[in-house]
Amino acid sequence: MQPVLGLLMLLGALCHFGDAMSREEKQKLRNQVVEMFDHAYQNYMDHAYPADELMPLTCRGRVRGLEPSRGDLDDALGKFSLTLIDTLDTLVLLNKTTEFEAAVRRVLSDVRLDNDIVVSVFETNIRVLGGLLGGHSMAVMLKEGGGQMQWYQDELLHMAKDLGLRLLPAFNTSSGLPYPRINLKHGVRGPETRTGTETDTCTACAGTMILEFAALSRFTGDPVFEDHARRALDFLWEKRQRHSNLVGTTINIHSGEWVRRDSGVGAGIDSYYEYLLKAYILLGDDLFLQRFNIHYASIMKYISQPPLLLDVHIHKPLLPARTWMDSLLAFFPGLQVLKGDIRPAIETHEMLYQVTKKHNFLPEAFTTDFRVHWAQHPLRPEFAESTYFLYKATGDPYYLEAGRTILENLNRFARVPCGFAAMKDVRTGSHEDRMDSFFLAEMFKYLFLLFAEAEDIPFDVEDYVFTTEAHLLPLSLSTAPNSSSIPSNRMSEEELDDSNFDWTCPNTRLMFPDPAFPRSLREPIRSAVDKSCPRPAPYREPGMGRPPLRAQDFMANNPEHLELLRRMGVSLIHLKDGRVQLIQHATQAVSAVAAEDGVRFMQEMMELSSQQQKEQLPPRAIQIVSHPFFGRVVLTAGPAQFGTDLSKSSTGVRGFVTVAEPYSGCTEITNVEYVQGHIALLQRGQCMFAEKARNIQKAGAIGGIVIDDNEGSSSDTAPLFQMAGDGRSTDDVTVPLLFLFHKEGNILLEALKEYREVEVLLSDKARDRATLFKGKPLPGSLIEGSVNVQEEEEDCQTEATTPTSFEPVSQSQMSTEELEESSPEEVTPAQEEVSSAGEVRTEEENRAIEPQVDAAQPQEERDSEKTEEPQGDTDSDSHSVDELLADWREDLEAFKQMEKDEL
Repeated sequence: MQPVLGLLMLLGALCHFGDAMSREEKQKLRNQVVEMFDHAYQNYMDHAYPADELMPLTCRGRVRGLEPSRGDLDDALGKFSLTLIDTLDTLVLLNKTTEFEAAVRRVLSDVRLDNDIVVSVFETNIRVLGGLLGGHSMAVMLKEGGGQMQWYQDELLHMAKDLGLRLLPAFNTSSGLPYPRINLKHGVRGPETRTGTETDTCTACAGTMILEFAALSRFTGDPVFEDHARRALDFLWEKRQRHSNLVGTTINIHSGEWVRRDSGVGAGIDSYYEYLLKAYILLGDDLFLQRFNIHYASIMKYISQPPLLLDVHIHKPLLPARTWMDSLLAFFPGLQVLKGDIRPAIETHEMLYQVTKKHNFLPEAFTTDFRVHWAQHPLRPEFAESTYFLYKATGDPYYLEAGRTILENLNRFARVPCGFAAMKDVRTGSHEDRMDSFFLAEMFKYLFLLFAEAEDIPFDVEDYVFTTEAHLLPLSLSTAPNSSSIPSNRMSEEELDDSNFDWTCPNTRLMFPDPAFPRSLREPIRSAVDKSCPRPAPYREPGMGRPPLRAQDFMANNPEHLELLRRMGVSLIHLKDGRVQLIQHATQAVSAVAAEDGVRFMQEMMELSSQQQKEQLPPRAIQIVSHPFFGRVVLTAGPAQFGTDLSKSSTGVRGFVTVAEPYSGCTEITNVEYVQGHIALLQRGQCMFAEKARNIQKAGAIGGIVIDDNEGSSSDTAPLFQMAGDGRSTDDVTVPLLFLFHKEGNILLEALKEYREVEVLLSDKARDRATLFKGKPLPGSLIEGSVNVQEEEEDCQTEATTPTSFEPVSQSQMSTEELEESSPEEVTPAQEEVSSAGEVRTEEENRAIEPQVDAAQPQEERDSEKTEEPQGDTDSDSHSVDELLADWREDLEAFKQMEKDEL
């Protein structure tokens, strides 16, 4: 089947339901889109160009290296005037051909691609290479029309090929999957590249190359680009989980092992699925459609829970991987329209629309009960994209009203004098000094197309396919010669069963014989969202009547919360022991009302801290009982508010320790065979303590020890805190979980490194050695003969036990509070933050944090039992006394040396 025909059958079948918006009203909204685009584009050109992006709050350009680093987010910036290139084909679509011609001349004269800078392969491909190819397509179209651009001689295409060759070394891996980053000047090899050491990439990062690379090959006649993109897709297909037919989020580019095995349609995977279907549309290769349909069937079986789309584990697809959704999945209803599956598209879109209306924008992540999980909104266009495609497929004016809502919210809440600013917190309306290039490349394209009539568009958009960055590639490329030298992996006969595939797109007229049908799908979803998430009060600045931040909601590493504290005159100081201190200065508040809110916040924090102190559990003990420690080393550990209560266990939990993989314990444990039946060692940070406990429990661990990642922290100088739950029931956690500061944890890790097998006892207090060994030979007893156990324990603890005294934290000042601060997740793009920029723009995915209020921990008295230590067993069948003495003295010397070296 010709791909053009399928696309036209789907997008050309328009039905008009309900009251149609008047032509005049649509024209008014279309003109408003153009005015908003002009405001954003002109401010970029006036205040930022030739920088990559505009900083709309400070009215200047964002130049990489001159502004504070934003981590992975900055990998999209390469000192190549990113926003201008990303906007080229938008200028033509909006009938700004004069501006387009001037922009092309600027790109050709000003932009350099040989910069010594490390960039994201994925972002550079979809934004810069896609932008150059989209600009080339538009320039050729205008030139062939006999109007402007008669001087054009494929200069943008030559630049595109130059960039393609610069990206090509990233594919030099045994798997064919590209490195996630590359140096534009030096490639990926050698010390001057400052890259090439990465081992992991996101699935979308590796699987979102085929449209741009195949278009480049077919435009230039050089098959090398399409060959490499196909090889990467082939490898991802081969590595899918064969039972579920799903792919994970992150993969090792060398071994092909899944690093993150959660699977969804949002950040980290999204555009991989999108490109399989669109590669079929653009290139006419049935193989891509076959693969997409197999994936799609699994998505609808396991991930789709209309109207929700929830991540699952690829090996256990019936098991949800998380309880929230990220905003990048908003593209999926639009993809379902292209697929021809309209009903679930309507349902999911309606859910997204209702969440948008609750918060004015779609939060970067939101929970299954439609509340904010991550509050940022970097002006992402995916919801507008799906709105356009649903209107195109159904003709329902309801989607025009949804588009109007998008426009109004952008103007009311994001518009600033120098452009449009990303939302830092959709709940407070605070801004971020950021206007990503995709805002101009995508948002205004889809909104203009939504309201435009056919005569308003200078070309037929149905002759083009939109890339994930909304760049326009002509469908005529499907007829270009495909001289690929690397054949794609064909499918087995079972996989080629025609019953698995839909070869044509359904006619939407037949899907909606009743005009009220789409409305009947939307109403239950609207009611569900309303019930789960009451509409908030109208936006007001903090300190101006809006309910202030509550102490119980505060998270010490949440940037939105920190901004609210600043407005209330509350400052935050990082302490060396990993805590943070809150101090209020009323004179620094933005208003008198905000200052009052700050006082109230500090009072609540004091009350919360006092309450938690009363509920504090006493410290617990981790006793190393294996050779050469034999119970002499006792590490003071913090308790958890969940799991086994060690104070109610007469024996405690005893077992050998092993390091969990991943060390954070925030995803499914991969070394189950080692963790099962053992006590798992975990690193603090990246997710909630309860989540770590659930993951090791699922792997069969009998307990867990969380080790602080704040280097140098110690119970000698910092008060212990108890690990709190995650805000929901933790009754399912049955294993004990204890916390060690870095110094004490390092003792355990070094012991494991030295002796390989280290056995510990988790208990409410240290056990005497007679109880530990229950009549077995006690090495220490052979030295002193009949020494009293109590006397011996006191001597050993003087030499070898970590000090366990604590200084109570003063809570006397009402204006000062100290909190435990968790470590944020190290990024991976999205999360995107969530929030790396780009289509996947946040691979970051999982930035749950662990906020607890610190309180002083009184040291519990250790009442050693007053018993006589039994004599050692000197049976000749075991060891002679002399041999045991020699062994023990050797062990004791080794122990003293380890203590001297601080182990």
